[in-house]
Amino acid sequence: MQKQDSTHRQKGQHLTSLERGKVAGFRQAGKSNRWIAAEIGVCPQTINNEIKRGTVDQVKKSNGKRVYHRQYLPEAAQARYETARLSCHRPDKFASVQVFLAWYVQRAKQDKWSPDASIGYAKRHKLFTPEELVCASTLYQYIDDQRLEIRNIDLLEKTKRKTSHQHHTKAKRLAGRSIEERPKVVERRRQFGHWEMDTIVGKRNGKESVILTLIERKTRCQLLRLIEGRDADSVSYALRGIKREWGACIKTITADNGPEFTALNTAFAGTETEIFYAHPYTSCDRGTNEAHNRMIRQDFPKGMSLDDISPSQVQATQDRLNQLPRKQQGYCTPQQNFEAEARRVRRMAQ
Repeated sequence: MQKQDSTHRQKGQHLTSLERGKVAGFRQAGKSNRWIAAEIGVCPQTINNEIKRGTVDQVKKSNGKRVYHRQYLPEAAQARYETARLSCHRPDKFASVQVFLAWYVQRAKQDKWSPDASIGYAKRHKLFTPEELVCASTLYQYIDDQRLEIRNIDLLEKTKRKTSHQHHTKAKRLAGRSIEERPKVVERRRQFGHWEMDTIVGKRNGKESVILTLIERKTRCQLLRLIEGRDADSVSYALRGIKREWGACIKTITADNGPEFTALNTAFAGTETEIFYAHPYTSCDRGTNEAHNRMIRQDFPKGMSLDDISPSQVQATQDRLNQLPRKQQGYCTPQQNFEAEARRVRRMAQ
């Protein structure tokens, strides 16, 4: 009988119940342990250990007498394996980390902090001992298992991530200089003062208030303004106030090609701020802006009329997001890093 090609198995993979059945069948056919190992794709010692652990005492009657013999049983081997697996995991810390979990639930509900941000902040500020904390994957597992008051639907990024897919774009004329002309230093996020800009609409009827969003790429600090409409005049009016306060901190702005941004060069005339426009229908050119817009949508979901909100509500959302610890910021907040960079800019200007 010609021996079949051995099956390729991942190193360290445990035997399955099906493979244990094959072991029993091959032994009944008189095959050696080495032959069985090659057939299944494991080392011979694995088969030796498996047979030793799965061999049990059997009793049968012959001529009215009990006859004892030893036999490998795949069912017994599988049961012993499953029992051993129950005791090889780390002990569950859930009961011993209740103080931290209560703190996380409060942060998630009040400030919409992610599990990773909560753990990173707690570690950075030494709010709990290592024994009182769990890692991010364990915290996510608690949420998956519905052991907390937080659910997956409450986790913005976990429910919004999508697989990449192609988009068929149409030709559209850029409103100004292309993002391809933007200095490469902007992409590296090492220099302060480079911003992305967008607007968030409510009912999309073109007549109601919108939220103007600007985000600084290095610190991820955001400026939000409630403006009267999605038009160039409303945007320019809001930018005049932003220029007066933060003009020295704005080196470049990257916007999309919406009609509300066609007058940006005029709005920043006489300043050193450079304006660039993303490729048409390519939101990934402003990935930071797009990701943070989803966070803003937690407070102002699509379809909600923005005529019904106040500037103070928008300010509260800005403060919440700017005080959210970020992993890429070493679990400091965008506001802390932005204020430090702004002070440095002012010192250099003196």
